[in-house]
Amino acid sequence: MLAIGFWSYRKTSEYDQYVLGGRGLNPFVAAMSAGASDMSGWLLMGLPGALFLTGMSSLWIAIGLTVGAWLNWKYVAPRLRAYSEVANNSITIPSFFENRVQDKSRLLRIFSAAIIIFFFTFYVSSGMVAGGRYFESTFNGSYLTGMMLVAAVTVIYTLVGGFLAVSYTDAVQGVLMFLSLVIVPVMAILALDNPGDIFSYASNHPYGTGGAVDNPDYFSMFSGVSLAVIVGNVAWGLGYFGQPHILVRFMALRTPKDAVTGRRIGISWMALSILGAVFTALAGTVFFTNQDYSITDQENYETIFLDMAQIMFHPLFAGLVLTAVLAAIMSTMSSQMLVVSSALIEDLTKIVFKQDLGKKKLINLSRLAVLAISVIAAVLAINPSDSILGLVGFAWAGFGAAFGPLVILSLYWKRLNSTGAIVGMVAGAAVTIAWGMSPLGDFLYEIVPGFIVNLILTYVVSVMTAEPSHSVKKEFDKTLALFEVVSHNEDVAFEEVDLNKVDPKRTK
Repeated sequence: MLAIGFWSYRKTSEYDQYVLGGRGLNPFVAAMSAGASDMSGWLLMGLPGALFLTGMSSLWIAIGLTVGAWLNWKYVAPRLRAYSEVANNSITIPSFFENRVQDKSRLLRIFSAAIIIFFFTFYVSSGMVAGGRYFESTFNGSYLTGMMLVAAVTVIYTLVGGFLAVSYTDAVQGVLMFLSLVIVPVMAILALDNPGDIFSYASNHPYGTGGAVDNPDYFSMFSGVSLAVIVGNVAWGLGYFGQPHILVRFMALRTPKDAVTGRRIGISWMALSILGAVFTALAGTVFFTNQDYSITDQENYETIFLDMAQIMFHPLFAGLVLTAVLAAIMSTMSSQMLVVSSALIEDLTKIVFKQDLGKKKLINLSRLAVLAISVIAAVLAINPSDSILGLVGFAWAGFGAAFGPLVILSLYWKRLNSTGAIVGMVAGAAVTIAWGMSPLGDFLYEIVPGFIVNLILTYVVSVMTAEPSHSVKKEFDKTLALFEVVSHNEDVAFEEVDLNKVDPKRTK
């Protein structure tokens, strides 16, 4: 990972390359990078732990995520790639929002950046927590030492190499995650005396150690769970439309048409990886009981994958398999650190200083921002007060509710204006925070009310206030025309398209 970081350093000389890779990301790297940075330690630790502890009712999250990811690649990726370039070559999500509605007050950009900094601090912290628990389980070592080691390596290659380093390390890490999620559950099932037990054992036997009990409804996706829980879990899929670290991968694609290839690669990777996590949990219900093995994490059971790999494999091979967890943790942390850095420098510092700071100074400031956010996240992670899934869930809901509706309306609704965007975004974030911190959060996942409030308020306020300017509408039409042409001929550059020759009926 460090080697890729220093290779990327040699390839990065411009500020927009550090932040967005110069919009030259091929679809395979984009897809693997989006998937690896999206799934994080949750895929190998959080999800197997939740499935092991509560049963198949937790699978609704995985279903919601898969559907949400497909919709995001299908309907957001190609248009965002086109529109972000047309809208004054926006290289961050806050700058795209501002340029899309031509907000002269700059409040939309400032609030967007503030939301990114707030929620990503928790998100980065969740990665550090996963790193510490990884070290505990794998080496029986100190949580704090593991957290600091994982954080340090991630910070170094992110700080040095920028977007290219993050994207290419993510791609390598995504391959590691995929291979490990295939190998570990398959080997665990083959190690059982009766592999077929994984489909029945958990419903009629106590399983796990130190508190997990038998669950007659373990294999039911409906029994024992309320409609609100199912809706809340499926609603995780809504979060995809607002995740800045995923959306910037779309903006960095070479052309809008690359989104088609990216979708096929990314969704295939995601579906098979989730299937591997499910079978890891199923195998664990038998593996850790019949064979008298113990799980290191006796509270959330998030070390099942780690413990299983160590027990089954020779240390040399186990070490290679277990790098998948480090890969998942580091890929997400690095992506988030870079987005926070961009928010601090591109979306806040440049507004404050107004004059041109120069590309070298901007890159160095971005590197300082990566370092600063990592220190704050590390302080929060020293004494974690929540599970990995809990920390990720809070941040995921915040971005989904604050940015999701705005991204969709920006790409598909010409009437959107800056007032509606600001009111809706702030309200979505506020409702998510308030709901999640109240007892209502135990009843329904906070992304649902936050997303709905944002969508309604953005629409209502936009309709009740002044229409967007002529230039905003013209830019919207231009984007659709360019999108139509480039989608059919990926070799055509935006500046080469003759809009006078585009049939307007095809772009409506």
